[in-house]
Amino acid sequence: MLDRMTTEEKARQLDMYTGVPALIDKHIDNTHAAPDAQFQPEVATKLFGSLGVGSIHDLYPRAELANEIQRWVIEHSRLGIPAIFIEEGLHGFSDGTVFPAPINLAATWDPDLARQTGAAIAGEMRAAGVHMVLGPVLDVAREPRWGRVEEDFGEDPYLTGQLGLAYVQGAQGESLSSDHSVIAEPKHFVGHGSPESGLNTSPVHIGERELHTIMLKSFEPAIREGHAMGVMAAYHEIDGVPVASDPSLLTGVLRNEWGFRGFVLSDLGAIRRLWEDHHVVVNPQEAIVEAINAGIDMQFYDFDHDAFQRAVASGIDDRTLSPQALDRAVSAVLRAKFELGLFDHPYTDPSLTPRVKRSQEHLQLSLESARESLVLLKNEGRVLPLQKNVKSLAIIGPNAAIARYGDYEDEKNGRRISIVDGIRALSPQTHITVDDGSDIHAAVDHAQSAEVVIMALGEYQGISGESFDRQSLDLPGNQEALLETVAATGKPVVLVLENGRPLTIDWAARQIPAILEAWYPGEFGGQAVAEVLFGDRNPSGKLTITFPRTVGQLPVFYNFDPSKTTKYVDGDRTPLFPFGYGLSYTSFIYNNLSIKTPDPGSTADIVATVAVRNAGSIEGDEIAEVYLHHDVSSVEVPDRALAGFARVHLQPGEEKIVVFHMRQSELAVWNTRHEWTVEKGPYTIFVGGSSLANLAAHFTMPVSFAAALQSHTLKLP
Repeated sequence: MLDRMTTEEKARQLDMYTGVPALIDKHIDNTHAAPDAQFQPEVATKLFGSLGVGSIHDLYPRAELANEIQRWVIEHSRLGIPAIFIEEGLHGFSDGTVFPAPINLAATWDPDLARQTGAAIAGEMRAAGVHMVLGPVLDVAREPRWGRVEEDFGEDPYLTGQLGLAYVQGAQGESLSSDHSVIAEPKHFVGHGSPESGLNTSPVHIGERELHTIMLKSFEPAIREGHAMGVMAAYHEIDGVPVASDPSLLTGVLRNEWGFRGFVLSDLGAIRRLWEDHHVVVNPQEAIVEAINAGIDMQFYDFDHDAFQRAVASGIDDRTLSPQALDRAVSAVLRAKFELGLFDHPYTDPSLTPRVKRSQEHLQLSLESARESLVLLKNEGRVLPLQKNVKSLAIIGPNAAIARYGDYEDEKNGRRISIVDGIRALSPQTHITVDDGSDIHAAVDHAQSAEVVIMALGEYQGISGESFDRQSLDLPGNQEALLETVAATGKPVVLVLENGRPLTIDWAARQIPAILEAWYPGEFGGQAVAEVLFGDRNPSGKLTITFPRTVGQLPVFYNFDPSKTTKYVDGDRTPLFPFGYGLSYTSFIYNNLSIKTPDPGSTADIVATVAVRNAGSIEGDEIAEVYLHHDVSSVEVPDRALAGFARVHLQPGEEKIVVFHMRQSELAVWNTRHEWTVEKGPYTIFVGGSSLANLAAHFTMPVSFAAALQSHTLKLP
């Protein structure tokens, strides 16, 4: 195919075009086609000519519309190359099933649920004629002021990597050419979750070791094992080098080390920022050439189409753009189209949509994800679960009667089951008073007339999400005053939070007896919350990001370096709620931890075995967590690092033996020679129900370079 293409045709394959409003006559907004939108071929003739098109975005089509556009593209381009339709789908596609936000999915600690969610979203997208999802987000979220924390899987690279791998496997399926799979595109490669001051697109200040051992680690499984066919290059810089023009990352690590075979799409504005913000080039021409030479394969509306495509042709003419780099980029895009099966089967069966979109299976999956994601932060005096014979409840706060979905989802979609809706359905005999909390005096009156008060507080669209970064992590608006005033009535208070990031709720943690973190739990969120509040479900979610006491502690995360030993003179250094933390209505006991190390020369895993017992009176799920500590290492490494986890269901009094297999590569350190190596140790393993786990076992590794060589991440020192 490459040999038959002109430079102009190659350049066109590297360009993304908008579907709305350019290609259709009616649209809902500036990204979504109207249900009865019609394709405008006369516009396509002027826009595309006979050169074809790389991709089409911001259309959210129905199958018939996508087919009509695809047919025109194929029949009117000289070589008949189909287009890739690309859309967002972080926790649901268009007006399909609304799944809980990614931060919820992470709180389940359930890779199988992540795999099923990726597959469900992919199925609904492919049924509409879309071939690629812009996700999952695999940034390590170490800056909670950053608005996009809700799109992430949390602060830990191992957990993010495992959930990201499962999501990619679900979305891409066994074959990309199926009618229910799409290209997954992990983003934002790499390090984007730790921006300076918490501001989106800001610089990231990390060293080379942190880049390799933390930030890259969260992406690696999705590429190496999941074979993701898309990657989005981020628009920040690391230590002065913009990612969009960094060949060491986009070519050296991604392609040469990890074997990436898909195509790299720039984040919106990443290439333009090389010129306008980073000032590392003198004009758009140089920005485009540098990006492609470094490893970017497709622009995302960065520059006008004519300017972008002329820059590619001019770069070839003046030899600033490597012909090999251009062919690499075009090959990557074409390979994706071939693997999607678009050359053989370019059109979508319209009958798929009524069978797939919002299917009962997908709706049930959304509900189950919401249920597993709720994190019980406090339950002093066993306030929860509530009795269903409670006579009266006051549900107070701005999140009481609205189903909060989080960013990248329209809150008009789905079932929209709010906390009020969920409680009314589950406890119909209870008299419920609802107040949005805007008038604190009125809210207090309602609280005083109720047996129990549920405070529905937190965040909402416009204060959390992309480009909604905050200086403060306190409850927004009047919510802190509202909470404290209502609590002063002396009524039992349950705080239910819906939010996209950790909040500084130190007063609530000290004064409110019960706190449930619900994040943004999707269209069935209110039902899931009600089930937990009344005990129909035992909460089992665990935090995947640390809750600070104040913003003055930032950055604060569990896997800090052990040299962080000093204390503040004006407050506690410890977090409010640690990574991996979450309560249950029952209790779990861990004992009999043992470690088996591999024989010298063996490539086998380190195996940890522990007994977990439900010591309470009701059944429940426990997430058992394994943490690795290097007692001694050639370079300083985090105090402890998650190395395994398992969700275990236990009946009252039941005990199960849980076995964890840890690859030897989990022990590897990025040494002073910039090489991965497994050192002898000694090491300590901690197992328990949070990052504060204290059941310990010790071991050393046999000196075995063969073991180091077996791992694709390790090199012989």
